[in-house]
Amino acid sequence: MADPRGFLKVRHREDRPKRPVPVRIMDWNEVQERQNSQTLHEQAGRCMDCGVPFCHQGCPLGNLIPEWNDLVWRGQTDEAVVRMHATNNFPEFTGRVCPAPCESSCVLSINQPAVTIKQIEYEIGEMAFDEGYVKPFLPARLVGKTVAVVGSGPAGLAAAQQLTQAGFTVAVYERDDRIGGLLRYGIPDFKLEKSVVDRRLDVMAAEGTRFRTGIEIGKDITWDVLRRRYDAVIVATGATRPRELGIPGRDLQGIHHAMDYLVRSNRLSAGDEVPDLIDARGKNVIVLGGGDTGSDCIGTAHRQGAASVTSLAIGRKPPVDRADEEPWPMMPKVFEVSSSHEEGGERTYLASTVEFVGDENGHVTGLKVAETEYLDDGRRVPKEGTEKIIPADLVFLALGFTGNESDELTSQLSVELDRRANVARDEQYMTAVDGVFSCGDAGRGQSLVVWAIAEGRACAAEVERHLTGQTRLPQPVTPSERAIDLSL
Repeated sequence: MADPRGFLKVRHREDRPKRPVPVRIMDWNEVQERQNSQTLHEQAGRCMDCGVPFCHQGCPLGNLIPEWNDLVWRGQTDEAVVRMHATNNFPEFTGRVCPAPCESSCVLSINQPAVTIKQIEYEIGEMAFDEGYVKPFLPARLVGKTVAVVGSGPAGLAAAQQLTQAGFTVAVYERDDRIGGLLRYGIPDFKLEKSVVDRRLDVMAAEGTRFRTGIEIGKDITWDVLRRRYDAVIVATGATRPRELGIPGRDLQGIHHAMDYLVRSNRLSAGDEVPDLIDARGKNVIVLGGGDTGSDCIGTAHRQGAASVTSLAIGRKPPVDRADEEPWPMMPKVFEVSSSHEEGGERTYLASTVEFVGDENGHVTGLKVAETEYLDDGRRVPKEGTEKIIPADLVFLALGFTGNESDELTSQLSVELDRRANVARDEQYMTAVDGVFSCGDAGRGQSLVVWAIAEGRACAAEVERHLTGQTRLPQPVTPSERAIDLSL
């Protein structure tokens, strides 16, 4: 194990350094920088190697966290890389964009700041490429079966890599012009530079995974034709249908769903011509929604030179510390300050949007908002007499997602949806159509990148079992599994 007294010797938590705000908002490069080796050694030594490591349960992937913390502390980078990749296909992604539920369940966090699990994971992922430990894994033989993966986000890529390494012939279909899904166009470069995605895709291509871009299944190729062409099909198209806000004035110009804004901005960062770019320069920007997507909009608006940025949330401001009703080792809802929030702007809670206000040209000029009132039955409504108008030139709706864009899927292949408009599947990830599987946000609903990778890995195991009668691939989660409340 790591230093048995490390958590007593080094009681402070030291996160990765960030570039200064005035510098980083001038470009799209990643905000955080690498940590020096001595600090990394000390922080890894804080891991207690608990008798019952609850961090395993906090992570859907079941990452072997105490093991690779120990190896990093000892300087055995090659072994740490092996342990990491035993459970996680893409530590370089999760080390950047995962909210780290493992740290919420870290035993040390009962009375000290949690071990810096996420940043150690990030460093392992970077060292793996820096020192040449990531090499294509070629199967000893091909099994003679073909699989189509539709969608190239983290779930689809994880399933594809698992099956390719197991000897299947795998083709990944993506409707966009580049592979990566949400990783490519949903997450800004200041959180995840796309060169990080590309270097992993190069490894997967060398292993034999085939990538087909610019093909929308359901339109360019029908779902039923795809099913007949392959031995199995995995639906990993995500939960991309945005939640709408049906209030007066919604049809005004200047009101956009968050992903429409982020996708265009990411395309511009990639060097593309974007004729329909949504530019916040010199404008008053309002973001509705307080999650990660809203935070990404805030950071993007700062880099475009917005005159002001205001984030509105309908609910109460979360507590700074863990609430009594969310005890360790649950992942608590606490007030968080992302790198985008550090860069400026205002955050307002208990703000209910009543109406979008516009000018004679049909463009939004402001939002009429009121204080949120909680009723006895739990409903949240605008409080009468508290209305005011906030100026706005651009409004971004970052209110979450309501399911899969599945019209062609259900009509062409008779796949069923569940009550939450996700692709229904059984405990083996299979849909109502034999040989068609669903994983990630497409079947689970909007969730975390670690859940997407975990489901992609587990779904790959079920596809192998379905096609060959057995599987040697890991199955970290089941479709019905949720973040378990360990306080019960």
